[in-house]
Formats: sequence, C-alpha cells, structure tokens
Amino acid sequence: MSLVRVVADVFAENCYVVISEGRALVIDPGAGTAATVHHHIEEAGATLEAVLLTHGHPDHTWDAATLAGDLPVYVPAPDLYRLDDPLGVRNTALRSVLTDQLVSLFGEPWTRPANVLEVPPALFEGSGATIAGVPLRAIPAPGHTEGSTLYLTEGTWDDGVGSWVGKSAGTAPLAFSGDVIFKQGIGRTDLPGGDENVMAWTLRTLRSVINPRTWLLPGHGPGTTMAEELASNPFLR
Repeated sequence: MSLVRVVADVFAENCYVVISEGRALVIDPGAGTAATVHHHIEEAGATLEAVLLTHGHPDHTWDAATLAGDLPVYVPAPDLYRLDDPLGVRNTALRSVLTDQLVSLFGEPWTRPANVLEVPPALFEGSGATIAGVPLRAIPAPGHTEGSTLYLTEGTWDDGVGSWVGKSAGTAPLAFSGDVIFKQGIGRTDLPGGDENVMAWTLRTLRSVINPRTWLLPGHGPGTTMAEELASNPFLR
C-alpha cells in the first residue's frame, strides 16, 4: 500500500489517500482537498472506490460529496445524522448563524454526499474487513463525537510516511486516529455530541487495545506513535 497526506485549507485538517493495487480509499476529505486528492490518485494510475470518515465534523467531511460523486461515503453509525446536519446543533436560530459562518469559512454551502452508508459492521468484528482493497479494523472511540472511530491497518510504509511519525521506512501497524488522539493531546469534548467522561472511557480502552508499536496518523497536526503517547501524553499516562 502507498499513503499520501493532503492538508486541508481549513483548520489544517489531514486527509489521507490510501492506494492498494490500483484501488484508492480516501479518509476524511476536508475543505479544498478534492482537486489535490484527485491529482494524486490519477498520478498513481489508481481508481477511487470509496471515502471513509473517522467522524462527522464538517472539517473532515466538507469535500466528500465533490470527491465521491456516487461512490460510497462511509460514516460511523452514531454520526450519520451529521451528514444531514454537519453542525449537530438543535437550536434553529443558532444553527442559522453558525451555518452562515461555516459557508464563509469553507467557501461554499454544505453538500450532503449522494451515497452515504454506515461503516460496515464487519469492520468492528474480529480481524476486520476490507474497503477498496485496504484491510481495516475499526475501534469505536466516542467522546469527541458520538461516532468517532479509529481505523487500524498494517503495511510497509516508505520514508515519507515514516517521517510523519519520526520513524524510518518499515512495516508497522498504523491507525487513523481522527480527532481522538493527537501528538501530546486529544480531541476537544466541549462541542455538540462531545462528552469528557465518555472520552476518558475511550482513552482507557485504547491504552489497552492499541499496540504500542502503532503509528498514529491524527486528523490534525503531526503523526506520532502509541508508545510515545503512552509515555508522554498527559491524557494517556
């Protein structure tokens, strides 16, 4: 497998393009990433087959409709409603104000992807399943949002990927950690759908189930490793 990172214009959100034997999977296409992502896929001679979301916040989903067209856009079940209401705000007046702010920030109105699907349950079972030829195992990680999810895979990664986490090229487990775990931090829990107590439960679980050798690729900022975060992240120690 090969892996490319595209940093979005808004909030420097990390979008990832995974290519396996000519099949491409895009994870979290933030605002302004679609053109660059398409370029990388075409350059690799690959075909986009699906988009996968770690959670439903708009900075991770904004270009999903443009990028995917009629292709599947997979979102964790508890965050499905966010593809209809990306703000997750029930107050009508507040939603109207925030929607205007979003359009100003992202440059265009929100468009719901045409083919939104729940993340296949098989990804959460046993050794997982494949999407677009990429073997994945999903771990529920609520707290930042109700549906936040980590996606684990394993492969042989080049020096470019290794440099994101301070490693050399090599074979290693890898996790797309969305806005759950960052280098020296975690995702905020004070937005609609967030819950600090649920996040604490998630972090205790991840301490136990994530191999310390795992390279973590977060939704914002530099990559890291689980071993490094277990040793130095104040929220995981």
